[in-house]
Amino acid sequence: MADSWLPGLLRSPLAALIGEDCTVTLVDNLDLLEPHCLRHALSKGLGLGIVLGGCVVKLPQLFKILKSKSVAGISLSSYVLEVLANAITIAYNFRNGYAFTTYGEAAFIGIQNIVITMLMLLFTGRAALGVVTAAALVFFTYSLFDVSLVGGSLLSTLYGLTIPLVISSRIPQIYTIHVNKYTGQLSAFAVFNYFLGTAARLFTTLVEVDDSLVLLGNVLATIANGILAAQMVYYWSAPAPKDKYRLDSKKNE
Repeated sequence: MADSWLPGLLRSPLAALIGEDCTVTLVDNLDLLEPHCLRHALSKGLGLGIVLGGCVVKLPQLFKILKSKSVAGISLSSYVLEVLANAITIAYNFRNGYAFTTYGEAAFIGIQNIVITMLMLLFTGRAALGVVTAAALVFFTYSLFDVSLVGGSLLSTLYGLTIPLVISSRIPQIYTIHVNKYTGQLSAFAVFNYFLGTAARLFTTLVEVDDSLVLLGNVLATIANGILAAQMVYYWSAPAPKDKYRLDSKKNE
């Protein structure tokens, strides 16, 4: 390691994040505008921020449901599809050896999505179905990491299917808001953070991941989350529709 003005206590974790070569360039030599290392450091910083944000992005939605004891305006099918996409995304990236900072938020968001899905089933009188659903999700996730159950080619195919799956997970929610002209218990914090997160993830993918499937998925996810964010702004002050909401309306599933 080259002599550095930065204390080792701070330099070591930085080097672990952006690599020794870029730490020497950006920190030790103070060459802050070196293109390659600058892009790499920005990507790593954004990636770490996205992962940390993923730890809390759904908590406001979760607390909102618990406080109101209502899941009005929230699409169950959207959450189920998103949980499946989360599991496949984690397995695909992990088994391909991509850096955790390029996909780690999917793990934390997936856990929060499962909890919200269980609450939706509980508050709509389907607790037993919730237990069965949780068990099925655990087995499905385990199988994705077991090469003897899901081979590499099959996992790649499944990941390719998550692209329309991610879009499909947003369509019921977009449609629910469009029909009701109201965002219900949907969390603005979650929606806007999702949009900003996917936009930032687009940048980290371009810099760190040479995978056209991952890139395409992030492009489409950014567009879909952008539509939801636009609806949240448009219907921000809209009043709740009278006698229109069903807690889990079949036509919105």
